[in-house]
Amino acid sequence: MAASPRDLLPAGERLRVTEIFHSLQGEADTAGIPTAFVRLTGCPLRCRYCDTEYAFYGGQWHAIDDIVARVESFGTRFVCVTGGEPLAQPNCARLLERLCDRGLRVSLETSGAIDARHVDPRVIRVFDVKTPGSGESARNEPVNLESVRPEELAKFVICDRADYEWSREFIARERLAERCQVLFSPSAGELEPRALADWILADRLPVRFQIQLHKVLWGGEPGR
Repeated sequence: MAASPRDLLPAGERLRVTEIFHSLQGEADTAGIPTAFVRLTGCPLRCRYCDTEYAFYGGQWHAIDDIVARVESFGTRFVCVTGGEPLAQPNCARLLERLCDRGLRVSLETSGAIDARHVDPRVIRVFDVKTPGSGESARNEPVNLESVRPEELAKFVICDRADYEWSREFIARERLAERCQVLFSPSAGELEPRALADWILADRLPVRFQIQLHKVLWGGEPGR
């Protein structure tokens, strides 16, 4: 069988992609803004509440230049590279750089389990700090939050009261809210959003409460 053109690309010029789509950003500091999403395939973690297990395997190889062209076709300057765990593919850094070079506002959603210090500084990194309820809290890579910048974000998905108290102590110990934006989200179907909101207000925590907008609108279906 003859090799496809993508198979002939240099190894550094392609990525395995689960989906590329246009939607409203559902989280973080640009929630509600029309955004192009690039969901890369693969993840070394298995968080208990993961809602993108379909991105663990499969996907299709795409040339990086083709990915950039597809993103630009949506006509928005906001683009989010996500997964899975996008940094599990080393060529993700090359894609992020190319997107920045096109003048786009680029964000990276990462588990924080892989050292992200090599990522282009023009990229806004969103670190998903793993709580005990995720089952993967031992995988948090400390160097990531040591390097976090004020415009970047640390997100905590809270499963229960124990997760909340762990997260509250974490941000106090690391003085995290003084160094970046901190987001607290209730784990969908596990924690009542109002309960988390009440806890944040009672403790006067300097964090942003958020609910995943895309799940409210479309139920979290793939490609939305």
